[in-house]
Amino acid sequence: MISAISWVPRGAAKLVPVEAEPPTQEEIDEAIKAIAQHTEGGSDADEDADDGEENGNMEVDAAADEEEEEVDEVAQAKAAAKALAKGAVDDVADELKELNMDNYDEEEEGLEIFSSGQGDLYYASNELDPYLKNNDEDDDDEEIEDMTIKPTDLMVNLLEETEDGDLNMFVHHEVPLADFPLCTAWMDFNLKGGDKGNFVAVGTMDPAIEIWDLDIVDEVQPHMVLGGHSKKKKKAKKYKKGSHRSSVLGLAWNKEVRNVLASASADKTVKIWDVSVGKCAVTLEHHDDKVQSVAWSRQSPEVLLSGSFDKSVAMNDMKDGGQSCNKWSVEADVESLAWDPHNEHSFMVSLENGMVQAFDKRTASSNSNSGRPTFTLHAHEKAVSSISFSPSTPNGAIFSVSFSNDSPFLLASGGSKGKLKVWNTLTEPAVANKFGK
Repeated sequence: MISAISWVPRGAAKLVPVEAEPPTQEEIDEAIKAIAQHTEGGSDADEDADDGEENGNMEVDAAADEEEEEVDEVAQAKAAAKALAKGAVDDVADELKELNMDNYDEEEEGLEIFSSGQGDLYYASNELDPYLKNNDEDDDDEEIEDMTIKPTDLMVNLLEETEDGDLNMFVHHEVPLADFPLCTAWMDFNLKGGDKGNFVAVGTMDPAIEIWDLDIVDEVQPHMVLGGHSKKKKKAKKYKKGSHRSSVLGLAWNKEVRNVLASASADKTVKIWDVSVGKCAVTLEHHDDKVQSVAWSRQSPEVLLSGSFDKSVAMNDMKDGGQSCNKWSVEADVESLAWDPHNEHSFMVSLENGMVQAFDKRTASSNSNSGRPTFTLHAHEKAVSSISFSPSTPNGAIFSVSFSNDSPFLLASGGSKGKLKVWNTLTEPAVANKFGK
């Protein structure tokens, strides 16, 4: 299943990525030990928060000069061990399997040194080639590629235009994750200093938020971890100060205030992170159930939307630390949010009951029911997991859609079967007639 998609703008990535240094034997031993301790402790995603963090509608953490918290060894160790297992154990096992040492003495005579004549140098058809996908003849022309994504991998794909004008997409590299990914947010704020970088924040079933440098390949640990567990003491798990207490369901990077990242969680809170110092700056507790989605306003970067399973959408003005909060009631649990890029006052909400509703932020008030929707669309028979301001992707359960900023008619979508697809929506006559000019 593909649960989240983020586009990397053209020119943001390095022409030649950096290859990560392999881990030392000491780091491997520490990773294995940390995983063993984590397994013994069991899962605590739904534990109540009780480690001295302040309660109330807003929490302001200590200043940046406080002592740095302990590194989240559990998440890093799990990712490291997975990568090491893949790179070391699996590779060796595959190579031994190819040698077929068990049957070494039973090889038939008359070996063909250079080729068996079938399958070594070429395949008679694409169906026989394990490295190629045989697209059915009746596949839509606009479908570029689809691929199966491993449930705990972050795949970095490249999309290129060939000499004949066709589009080709392929996997550039993959990033091992400690837990099942639920959401992503690309950011160009350079965590290493300098002008701009190429990073992605990933929310998972774990309360930690991992930030990965996409310009490094074969990396086994994230560049930064926001929140998560601190070192376990006496088999009682503790959280880092400011951390979420449950799964991270939504992420939103502020493109104007580039060091700011917002996160939504199943712990009913929204957190604002200052990624320049790796700390939570503000915690908002204005929802009564899981918070599924967050979205910064394009025109007013201090305004943040959040949608929850409590059947409400909240709008906070972060100029006063989020104390100003207005809410709209909706028909069902909120699945996703999106600001209208063509109307600074409008935003869309997709719901668990298959509805999509539009609201005008000018109807906001301190009343919990700020205003009626400007329109309601019965979009699907089941939950609308993701929305974008373009015709929806047909066929199947779609969990995430995203348009490319560089090529605004290219739409990427991911569904329940683990397939990633990209369409050039201008090949649709309705789209071309309406927006082609």
